[in-house]
Amino acid sequence: MKSDKKISIKERIFSLISVVVLLCADQLIKYVVDLKLKGNPPVVLIKNVLQFNYLENDGAMMGFMKGKTELMTVLAVICVIAMLAVIITGRIKDRVDYWCLLFMITGGLGNIIDRIFRGYVIDYIEALFVDFYIFNFADCLITVAAFVMIFYQMYLIYKDNKEKKKAGENGD
Repeated sequence: MKSDKKISIKERIFSLISVVVLLCADQLIKYVVDLKLKGNPPVVLIKNVLQFNYLENDGAMMGFMKGKTELMTVLAVICVIAMLAVIITGRIKDRVDYWCLLFMITGGLGNIIDRIFRGYVIDYIEALFVDFYIFNFADCLITVAAFVMIFYQMYLIYKDNKEKKKAGENGD
């Protein structure tokens, strides 16, 4: 069951400050990566596991929609606006959902800024042990928040079903 308690003004102000701080951190990291890694070999953090490797991504993750920066920008803006609308209308009362949406918005904004001002997103984190793809801090915000939201919703469904089953056994 979700809480019906509204998110306070104080928490909303704190969350706005958090978004600004995380967005600034994302842009600062990308600035340093652009300055230090562009045109240079990767920086190995853990051999055969993790390195920083500069990549200009003009599509989506894993090279999907390569060369479609304008389309990706429009889609990202639509998603961010939709998530903002859900928050602003007060439909989100659950704090976990609220913070997950804020982190996804923040990550989306970080990549939108790149696409608008650079024409591509700067990616730099390369997990070598999975041979996956190169990503950035904004992508981490989006991905982690999405997974937390999904697993949290699964937990709520499980909890609700368990409570209904228990109520049924008690004859309530």
